[in-house]
Amino acid sequence: MTTEQPKVDLPTIERAVAQILKAIGEDPDREGLRGTPARVAKMYGELFSGMFEDPGKHLSTGFTERYDEMVVLRDIQFHSMCEHHLLPFMGRAHVAYLSNGKVVGVSKLARVVETCARRPQIQERLTTQIADLIMQKLDAKGVGVILEAAHTCMIVRGVRKPGSVVVTSAMRGLFKSNLATRTEAINLLTGGRSLIV
Repeated sequence: MTTEQPKVDLPTIERAVAQILKAIGEDPDREGLRGTPARVAKMYGELFSGMFEDPGKHLSTGFTERYDEMVVLRDIQFHSMCEHHLLPFMGRAHVAYLSNGKVVGVSKLARVVETCARRPQIQERLTTQIADLIMQKLDAKGVGVILEAAHTCMIVRGVRKPGSVVVTSAMRGLFKSNLATRTEAINLLTGGRSLIV
């Protein structure tokens, strides 16, 4: 028996957005705002769809391969919502794993990033979630994840510092314990360039 996954409660979001509009002195029935609560609810349904999806499912189908070197996927575009202000942060993810005889289609790595990002997040947690999931599901010898992102909560409010970039990393297995492997992974993950979004 299959039970349906819970979904984002769009009517509740619509009512809440109408209340927010009233609270800032706007009229939610004004022509330009009439459809805004429904549009925001639909957008939240999309932005937070990762709440109801297991990112590990993307790594469940792998292939046994006599390959024990690094697999690297760079420049995976992502966007997420900062859980502190519900404002977006966006950038690029760079993912590498050291195969232990199991590989997955590289698009699956991008899907893991996307699914984990579509939740209220902080960049540090997002980085470790991706690394831990790949390490566990692929039984990899090592995993490295680097995320670079611009946070609109720092750009449009607060300190208002456009152009600032947050860089986070998570290294697992040999990427953490072996300096030579770690150095090679970082060079491959960054393409030998400085990290700039």
